[in-house]
Parts: sequence; structure tokens; C-alpha cells
Amino acid sequence: MLRFSRLKTLAVLALVIGSILYSLPSALPQSTRDAIEKAFPAWVPRWLIPYKGIPLGLDLQGGTHVVLEVDQAALIRQQVQQLQADIRGIFREARVAPTGGVPAQPRGAAVRIPNPEDRAKILPKLKDLSQPVDPARLGTGVRNIDVTEQGDLVTLTFTEAGINDKVRRAVDQSLDVFRRRVDPEGTREISIQRQGIDRVLIQVPGLQDSSELREILGKVAKLEFRLVAEPGANPAEVETLPSEEGGPMQVERRVMVDGADLTSAEPGFDQRSGQPIVNFRFNVTGARKFGQVTQENVGKPFAIILDNKIISAPRILSPILGGQGQISGNFTVESANRLAILLRSGALPAAFTIVEERTVGPGLGQDSIDAGKKAAYVAGGLVAFFMIATYGLFGIFANIALIIHILLIFALMTKIGATLTLPGIAGIVLTIGTAVDANVLIYERIREESHLGRSLVASLEAGFNRAMATIIDSNSTMFIAAAILYFLGSGPVRGFAVTMIMGIITTVVTAVTMTRMMIALWYRWAKPKTIPF
Repeated sequence: MLRFSRLKTLAVLALVIGSILYSLPSALPQSTRDAIEKAFPAWVPRWLIPYKGIPLGLDLQGGTHVVLEVDQAALIRQQVQQLQADIRGIFREARVAPTGGVPAQPRGAAVRIPNPEDRAKILPKLKDLSQPVDPARLGTGVRNIDVTEQGDLVTLTFTEAGINDKVRRAVDQSLDVFRRRVDPEGTREISIQRQGIDRVLIQVPGLQDSSELREILGKVAKLEFRLVAEPGANPAEVETLPSEEGGPMQVERRVMVDGADLTSAEPGFDQRSGQPIVNFRFNVTGARKFGQVTQENVGKPFAIILDNKIISAPRILSPILGGQGQISGNFTVESANRLAILLRSGALPAAFTIVEERTVGPGLGQDSIDAGKKAAYVAGGLVAFFMIATYGLFGIFANIALIIHILLIFALMTKIGATLTLPGIAGIVLTIGTAVDANVLIYERIREESHLGRSLVASLEAGFNRAMATIIDSNSTMFIAAAILYFLGSGPVRGFAVTMIMGIITTVVTAVTMTRMMIALWYRWAKPKTIPF
């Protein structure tokens, strides 16, 4: 026990130095952190450089809190329109004209097929539109569309399970889209998580003006390229949309190319007019579609549509085969930049509405920080006083290990990017007490062994060895409880659980290994005859 290898000693010292280096930036201003990062050459991996501080949560530095909800009515309308298009496509492939068109129903569409031969040919394909809903979530055998027949009338209706599944999928897909919109560079410490089936919670620490965030989050950013309808076109294949260039305009319902095929979108300026524009580039599939459409429709106007509103409708002067183009309109520099961000991040699968929005001022955060600091200082001071008063020199060793314990928590939070919240501070304060609890178990065991008449070395050896099982048991039960809080909780509860888990992990390192090393070094240098408490 009192023989500590040089390699193990160096490993502990390296751990201490590393914890100090990675904890220190949290106490430095942002400008100093940026200077530290720039001081290292570009070939040095950024994860090696201790320049990041612990990100503070919304409750500590203020910011914006927004809750968005899926517009289920709009989502159902969107699904009904897609269903109508699919039904028309089936009739088009069968070369049969639907009698009376494909009228929409509240949650589906209906179509009449008077001819028995046509019905026998088309009905199986209509039934194929009904797909099983994810059985892992909603049970085996549940389908998203009910297909019913009443004579020659076939009705397709979305089921409740199918709508709920669409809502869930829309929320899941939207989480990444929201993250790319709010944090396009990936450098902001934001929190985006789902709430229930149809809601998304977004917290942006440090943001006090929520108007720009509201505008970015509120847009679906569904980009479509459609041909402008020609006079005399089939009314069922034509849609009237508002235009920024004038009055309403009729365009074909068929989407020639959509924003899903975009690979990049950047703001720029038109070389002729100097007006702000957005330059875009398609992937291979989109470039092929775009090239084919422009090649077959030279001389015709081509509508660029964003969220069912025509931004511009330029005439195709020549085929565009390179997969690149530009979107022009009545843009300002700011609006062109916002549009580029929206297009790069992708379209939302459904419309969202903001149901809750509030801004937390930095004054509240500072009060929370001051209260947390005061609690930490008082708790740490009282614990340190108790350990020194009770265990003397060994109490000093425990206090040194406690300081390293706290530094290790901060270093771990910095490395994994965990956000520090007010409940997180409470978790750290709690671990201050639990950290020295292991030392108390060891020291009391040493005292008992000494009272039994054992020698100093034997007492020290038995104290560490026999207390280890108790330390592991107590920390294991706490770890299980903290892990349950983390996986089942959310928000502040998870912040508390994170600091608790880190505190438990570092306790074993500091209270056992580090304290043991300090006692071994003390015994080697001082060569004592009795326990110093």
C-alpha cells in the first residue's frame, strides 16, 4: 500500500495538471480563450487545446426559451394533397380518367371508378398506398390509411394511428433541421429536445432578442421549382399561388425539382444589378432533373416557390446543365443570408407554431451564479474545517483531494460539452459532501485497526483495503440513482444527474488513489510512528 510506483505517481500528477488546465479557461473571459486557441498551430488537434470554458445554461446566463408545436391541421392537409397526387399518378399510369376528379375529404380523398374492369385494375394499387404504421410504437397490424368501398366509390382515409405516426416522424426529423438553423456553425450551446408527441423545446442561452429566432423557426423553407401554367391548362393540374412580383399566378401542381436535392446555398450579389441574391447548387440527381426541365422548356417561365409563395418566375432563356442557379427577388442582405441558412438546413416536414416564448434576462442568471457560488463556498469551507479538526494532517490530504475532485468535474464537463445549470451547481455541492465521505470511511477504519493494536503500516493497509468494498457499494447505489435521473429525467433534472455521475466517478479517483498516494509519500518522507489524528 505504501509502495507507489513512479509511473502511477506520474499518472496522478498528469491527471491533476490536466484538470487544472482544462478547468482554468472557465474563469477566463472569452477573448482570452480565443487568444489561447489562436496561439496554437492549425495542425494541433483542437481537442488537445484547453481553451473552452464550461457552457452555462439558460438559467445562469439568460437567453430565449421557445416551445413549438406541430400544426396538425396543416400536416393533414399536406398529407391529403400528397395522397391526391398519388391517386392521380395511379390513374395516369393506368391511362384512366377519374370520374369527377379526386375530391379531398376531411382526412383523405375519394374517387369514383364506375367501370368494373378499371376498378379491378386500379383498386389493388390504391390499397398499396396503405402501409403498416411502425409496429414498435403503435402495435402490429395498424395501418396508416383505411381503404373502403361503397359501390363504385373508393374512399381513402388517414387513421388516427397514421396521423400520430406522421406527427412523431415530423418532430423527429425537425430536431436536426432546427439545430442547423439555430446553430449553422455548430458553435453555440443550444438545447433542442422533444416534448411529448407534437412539441419541440428550444433553449438558446445568451440570446436576448428572439425576433430573428422566431423568424428562422417559423418558416417551413419548402423550396419548389414548378412551371408556370399555360392558358387552357387542366384546372385540376393547376394551382394559384401568391407572388412577390405582383398578383397571384397560376403554376402547375407538379413539382419539377425541390429543395431536397440542394447541396449548398450561399448569399451573393447579382453581377449586373448588384442586388442581393442566393446562389444554389444541386446534387447529381437534382442537377439532372433541373437540366432536363430547363432543356425541354426553353422560353417558358419557371416559378421558384418558397413555402407556397412565388419568389420569382424568370423565363428560361437557355438550358441550365451545370446544376447551379440563383434565386433573385426583393432581398436585403440580411434576408438573403437568412434564406440561404434556411435552404442549407433543409425544409421542415411540417409547419410549426410557437406556443410558448419567454426571454430570461442575465440578471436572473447572475443571481443564480452568486447564490450557487455562496452555497459552494460555505459547503466547501465547513467540510474542510470539519476534516482538519477531526483528522488533522489526513484531513488536509482529504481537502487537497476534494479540490482536485471539483477541478476534475469541471474538466470533464468542459471536455464533453455538458452545460452547467443551477441544478448542476447543486449536484456539485452535494458531491462535495459525498467525496469526503469515502475519506471518512477510510480514516475511521484506520482508527479502528490502530485501536486493535495493529502497527501503523498494518492499520493504513487495512483501512484502505477493508473500506474499499463499502465505498464501492455506496457509490454504486448513488450512480444507479443518478443514471435513472439522467435517462428518465429532462432539463434541470438531467443537469443535476450529470454532475452527480461525474462526481461519483471522480470520487473514486481522488478519495482513494490520490489520498493513498499522498499518505504513501508522507510516510516515506516523515517516517512517523503513530497516526497523526
